Parts: sequence; structure tokens; C-alpha cells
Amino acid sequence: MDFAAQYSLTDDLDWVDEILLAGPATDVCFRLPDPLDRGTLRRLVGEAQARLAAAGLRPGGAVALRLPPSVAYVVNLLAAWRSGAQAILLDHRLTDHEVAGALERLTPQVVVAPQRRGTGALKIFVDVTEGVTAYSDRPAGSPHAVIQLSSGSTGPAKVIGRSAASLVAEVRRYTRIDGVALPGERIILLPSMVHVLGLVGGLLYGLHAGVTLVPPARLSGDAVLASIAADDSPATVLGVPFHIGLLASTRAAGPLPQLKRMTTGGELVPAAVVAAFTDRFGVPLGNMYGMTEVGVIGTDLHGRHRPSIAPAPGIEVRQSAAGELWVSCSESPYVGFSDPDRWADGWLHTRDAGTVDPDTGLVTVRGRLDSQVSVGGMKVDLTEVEATLAGLPGVGAAVVIFDDGITAYVQPEAELSAETLERLLAERLAGYKRPRTLRLLDRLPRTTTGKLVRSTEALRAAAP
Repeated sequence: MDFAAQYSLTDDLDWVDEILLAGPATDVCFRLPDPLDRGTLRRLVGEAQARLAAAGLRPGGAVALRLPPSVAYVVNLLAAWRSGAQAILLDHRLTDHEVAGALERLTPQVVVAPQRRGTGALKIFVDVTEGVTAYSDRPAGSPHAVIQLSSGSTGPAKVIGRSAASLVAEVRRYTRIDGVALPGERIILLPSMVHVLGLVGGLLYGLHAGVTLVPPARLSGDAVLASIAADDSPATVLGVPFHIGLLASTRAAGPLPQLKRMTTGGELVPAAVVAAFTDRFGVPLGNMYGMTEVGVIGTDLHGRHRPSIAPAPGIEVRQSAAGELWVSCSESPYVGFSDPDRWADGWLHTRDAGTVDPDTGLVTVRGRLDSQVSVGGMKVDLTEVEATLAGLPGVGAAVVIFDDGITAYVQPEAELSAETLERLLAERLAGYKRPRTLRLLDRLPRTTTGKLVRSTEALRAAAP
């Protein structure tokens, strides 16, 4: 198949200029903390295109980006798309072994990786000098604009592809969601731009809508609050539940009238955490539900429907007879993977249990479909057990799985014993719902996007 021809037939190669880079040259798109305007960004993208072409990239080929969040990452990503090529996004935290396996499978024409990077392990945006290396002479293995690896929170990562048309549709979908940052405002950007929330909800939407993207100087509560206070324009903090703790544990030096809201993707935030955040800052803590395969699925950015969300504009959510949430998806997002239990007939099977209210259309996510287990003939929802554990005083995070019985892995945030946990759980859960085994860990394993890992093998390995 001539993928170069297919790109030109299915994807308008001007979409980067028209959707992402358009606008006055003097408009500021990043503050790092120095401003980076659109004119400079367009120039840098053009220079990167020339480097990629010199290294062997051709339309219909692929570029593997193994870069930390940085100007270099943004520039090379846009340059790849502007060249009519596919961008393969490899989290910079992957090991050499993991990267080698991905490259062998995906065979990009060019690999972009750091030659030199600035110091500071906690910096959100890194000063990187990239190196461009030829890898193969093969065309891309699929006609997608972007290839991502799933977070792998419940098992091995999947290879997921999305077309330029899908990305553009999602960017436009964001413009219709009530509560997103508006033109002239700022997004305090905390999640990685390698993964879908930071990539589309942060980078691509911000460039399209004229919202200034502000990665704080460091991944700390003080740095995030300083970024909010550094400008008079309204600011939305975009992150994952892990980042809430950074803010909840930090006292602002003074009022923060610029703070508009915080929006998180990923796991549902416990009610106690929501209350603590809103009491502390007096602004909504919004929730987004999405998947790498399709991007944003639903939102509750004003915190009105918690724990439910409203489907994003243009997205249809259906509840299957088995209680699984299905999401409209016109074509399979999986590359080299065909499984009708994951996608069939225009519907992505999320593997999440949930309900869709027939009157309001609101969607309530109940947790993973496999969280429903039978104990002595009684049905137990592990999501309920996990939520109860996570809401106990002294518990920082918890994961509950079924491993020859209900097993709970708990990360304390203060002095906490298994005996205390058992006593508190006995007051809140029926005996058949309570974990048979409690394991206390200094730190629960998480994916590169900050999600709690739910793989039985990984949790066993992490337990003392």
C-alpha cells in the first residue's frame, strides 16, 4: 500500500498550519517562563522539517519521538505531521529495552532523541538538544497520524493509532465543552504531552484555541501556584489525580483570583479529596473521562454531576446488556491487533462498567468491568471496596484486586497499621466485602501517566 498517497487522500496535509499554527505571529503560545510566540514556533517547525528530511524522512514515513516534554518535542511533533509523516510517541521514561522493542515493531524512518538535556529531574519542561538519527527506509506501518502506546495500567501496552481527522475532530470537540480554558486564558499544563490528555487537551487544543500553555518550572505545589499567580489572565490547571495532592498540600502565599478551576483526567477522585480541594481554593475541581483510543469521552468540569459525566459533544456512549460502556468510534484504533471484544461495528468496548441514565444521558463509570467478583455466592464490586479504603483517614491511595480472594494494596500517607485499617473497614463494609489480605506499601506502582497500576503481577512484585 502506498501510505504516502493514502495520507494525501485521507488527511489534508495543511491541517497543522490551519488548525494548530494559524494566528498572529506575535501571539504567545507558551510561557517557559520566557514567551514563545507563534512566529517563532512556525520558524522552528520549518527548521525541524529540514533536519528530518535530511535524515531520511519522507511523506508516508514515520518519526519516533523519544523526547521529554520540551520545545524540541513540540517542534518535532508538528514538523513530522507537517511533513506528511506519522509520529510515534515514546515516553522518555521507557527503558532502552522497551524502546528497542517498540522501534523493532514500528520501524520508523527516523528517531529523535536527546543528545543533551538540562538538569532537574522535577522539571516539567526540559531544555533538550535533540539528535536526529536514521533508522529504516520503510514506510509507516499504518496510515495514522499518531501512534501511542496505552498506559498499561491493567496489563501490557497496546499500540493505538489515530488519524489526523480524528485529532482535529477532538480538538474541535474541546471548543464545545463548557468549562474549558478560553482564548486569551492560560492552561497550567501538568500532564505529559506524550499521552492523550496532555497531547490533545493541552497542547493541540491550546494551540488551536489561542490559549497560552504554561508548564510550571518544577513539579511542585509552590511552582504550580507561582505559575498561576504570574499573570493576571484566568488560569485552568490541567492534570491527573496525582497532581491534586501537590496543590492540596501547599498553602498559597495570597489570594489566587486568577485560578478558574482544576481539571483532572484518569481515575475518579474520592469525594473527600474533592471537598478538601474546593474548600482550599474555592474553585471547581472538574473531571474528565477518556481513553487513548478516542480521547475525551465525557466531562463534568463544573463538578455538578459527580461522580457522573456528560458525554463530550459528538460522542455517543451506550450501556451494553452486560453493563459495559461502549463509545462511538468509527474505525478500530488498534494497530496490528484485531479483537471484536475491544472494537466492533463502530463501537469501542471500554472494559469499564457503568450506566447511562436514559433521561439525562449522564454516564456513571463504575470501574473496570472485571471488578465484579463473587465471594461465597455474593457479588462484590471491588470499586466500592477500593473507594471505601481510599476514603479512610491516613490512606493516600489504594488498589483492590481479586487474587485468590479480595486483596488490597494500600499506600499510607501517615502512620497506619493493618489492624487500624481492618477496624475502620469493619465499621464500613460487610464482612464478605472486606479484603482477605491487606498489604501496605510505601508507594504504589503507577504508570508513566500517574495512573495506579492494577496488574496483579506488578502489585505482587511491589509488595514487601
